[in-house]
Amino acid sequence: MEGKAETKTDETLVPVSEYLASGVHIGTQQKTGDMMRFIYQVRPDGLYLLNIRMTDERVRIAARFLANYEPSTILVVAARQYGQRPASKFAEATGAKAIVGRFVPGTLTNPSLRIYCEPEVLIVTDPISDEQAVREGVSAGIPIVALCDSNNSTANVDLVIPTNNKGRKALAMIYWLLARELIRERLRREGREEEFVFNYTVEDFEAKL
Repeated sequence: MEGKAETKTDETLVPVSEYLASGVHIGTQQKTGDMMRFIYQVRPDGLYLLNIRMTDERVRIAARFLANYEPSTILVVAARQYGQRPASKFAEATGAKAIVGRFVPGTLTNPSLRIYCEPEVLIVTDPISDEQAVREGVSAGIPIVALCDSNNSTANVDLVIPTNNKGRKALAMIYWLLARELIRERLRREGREEEFVFNYTVEDFEAKL
């Protein structure tokens, strides 16, 4: 995977075959009106399939957006089991802060808490399982980037990345790409893109079985 990372097929960040292999396009058997524009097909078994090219485009947009913030002011959260390692590796690679596992109520809204923090932007792995973080982000007026599956509401999300947000390999792929493209964008803005090196493989981001 690492050797292929810089190869683009039809201008996607990785070959479409690698997106398919990771399952980023495989949604759930439920869809919301919010996510209909990102769905291109429903399988015979009832699973909705997400548009990979829209996912690819949104990863690029999210990377450009996140590059506007100092690394330490970005908070990524993941309550979902398979999202915890990818979120943590994203934070490690980019300099962001991660909260994985249980999100303590008041983390973003109660200054008296020892763990209180004031990020400038929030990334959530799933608006459903990370509902508390989303609610507090809205209360604090923090922009929210969210990985959204076919069954998610995007009412409180400022920037949607349509993806399977439950699968182990899918979450690894999206967080790996987002970290890689965020670092590339930062260097591009500094006129140092030729210095770009990303020493992580997508496998580094995968949760262990």
